[in-house]
Amino acid sequence: MQLRKALLGLVALASVVSSAAVIPRDGGGGKLPRPVSPKKPRREPEDTKYFRENTDLTGHYDERFFSEIVDYDARLDTLKHMVRAWLLTTAKEGIETWIAHGTLLGWWWNGQILPWDWDLDVQMSADTLTMIGNEYNMTRHKYVSEDGLVEREYLLDVNPWIWQRVRGDGMNVIDARWVDVRNGLYIDITGIAETQPDSMPDILNCKNYHRYHVNDIWPLRDTTFEGVPAKIPYSFDEILITEYRAKALVVTEYEGHRWNTKSKTWDLANDVPAGAEAEQLKNHVREPERYYSVESGGFFYNVFRLLHWW
Repeated sequence: MQLRKALLGLVALASVVSSAAVIPRDGGGGKLPRPVSPKKPRREPEDTKYFRENTDLTGHYDERFFSEIVDYDARLDTLKHMVRAWLLTTAKEGIETWIAHGTLLGWWWNGQILPWDWDLDVQMSADTLTMIGNEYNMTRHKYVSEDGLVEREYLLDVNPWIWQRVRGDGMNVIDARWVDVRNGLYIDITGIAETQPDSMPDILNCKNYHRYHVNDIWPLRDTTFEGVPAKIPYSFDEILITEYRAKALVVTEYEGHRWNTKSKTWDLANDVPAGAEAEQLKNHVREPERYYSVESGGFFYNVFRLLHWW
């Protein structure tokens, strides 16, 4: 019995010694580890983007109406009637707007759409933009071609972020869209406003860093585009050269097309690089022969050009 008690005492003593080795005493060299609280999930920035495009490689369709990519001819037909409908509708409603960017460049060449474009661009003042937001947002507009053979419907959708006249997070640089509800192709509509009247008076800008002096825009010039009345900025030539450089007004081969001097149209040309191939050859593209054959004009001609563009 005494032997049994002695053995139990030794077991108890060993247990105490073992615990003392694991758990430090107060004032000892270590502390009990604190439980680690789980990390809070990282908060992603708020997605403010209003207009949503399709997610395939083109990215030029409104996702609400996109079902499939249209072919070359269908795209041009869509864009031609879409811009006609926009210009006729805005003229009828008394909405001041003008063609811009690549659409303006197409007008410069022959008064038509550039055939490699996937969308079109128009501009208006910020005041006009606010007005259409109040009076025309989410309205649908019927269109019938002059010959009665084409019937279409378009949605005028105004971005609720039009109140923000600076770039912000870059998700809403497009202020409104005119959308073909059959396939989702669209016209981008952007407003221009004087955002720094104290430091930059009379300078207007959109939310994508394009800047204009008020005298570059007004008075607007009357013209035609795709066969219907249209308006363009007063200093259209200076605007185009600033945005695209003078080369865009003379180079006659671009994006798989060649300028036809007889028909005054851009024709498909299989030997002209386009897309990724053109990008890879950007610094090695063969310039059209006509580009090199332009006469220098002599001293007086160059003085005239200098004074004109000054």
